[in-house]
Formats: sequence, structure tokens, C-alpha cells
Amino acid sequence: MERKIDIEKAPVSTGSRYPEPFAAPYQDKIRHRLASAAGLQQIGINLLELAPGAWSSQRHWHTLAEEFVYVLGGEVVLVTEGGEEILRAGDCAAFRAGEPDGHHLKNRSDARALDLRVVGSRYLHKDGTPY
Repeated sequence: MERKIDIEKAPVSTGSRYPEPFAAPYQDKIRHRLASAAGLQQIGINLLELAPGAWSSQRHWHTLAEEFVYVLGGEVVLVTEGGEEILRAGDCAAFRAGEPDGHHLKNRSDARALDLRVVGSRYLHKDGTPY
């Protein structure tokens, strides 16, 4: 069995599942679903591209899943209950399950940003599709 994942062949999601008017900040978001490409069922792994002005999501937190974000390129603003922090290539952030600290990323720069995110205990959307 080949273990190398061809990112170009990974399932891709664009935009948002949010209804209007909440969907607007996500129109230029691209999510490469790497865990799905590998057939992984216990963990979510995504390569996320954010165009200038795009958000990763609405602010949220997970009751059961932990989340880890590693910025690979560009610059994003991490928004949490504690305020805002700039994350650049090489920076990372982590969120423990059950901690009600709503968070999301915003690309306020003029360049595309790229991050790798890992979510434990594979999260499923309401429609049953994996994160």
C-alpha cells in the first residue's frame, strides 16, 4: 500500500457550509482534506488556503476534539477570547477539547496564507461529512 498522499488528488472543499450572511468571509477558502485522501477515520487533517480577507471559520470551540494549527506560509490573525495574535509561517496554536475559548483565523494580509490543521477524534459535520 502506498503511503504517500498526492495533495493534488485529495478531496477539496471550497467556501463554507454556513448560510448567508455568515458564508461571505469563506468564499475564498480552500480546504484540502488530507485525512480523507489517506482513508484515515480517527483524525482530521486539512491543508487550508486562505485568500486575502478570508476567514477559516466562525469562532468556535470543540467539546470533544482537540485542534492544532501550524502556519506554513503567509500571515493570519488568530482571534480568541483573549484577543488577537498574529501567526506567521512556523507559528502554531493548539486548542484543548472542552475549553470554551472560541477561536478562528482571519487573513488580513495582501497574500495567500497556508496552514495545516489537525483535529483529533475525527469531527463530523451535521450532514455526516468528515472535517
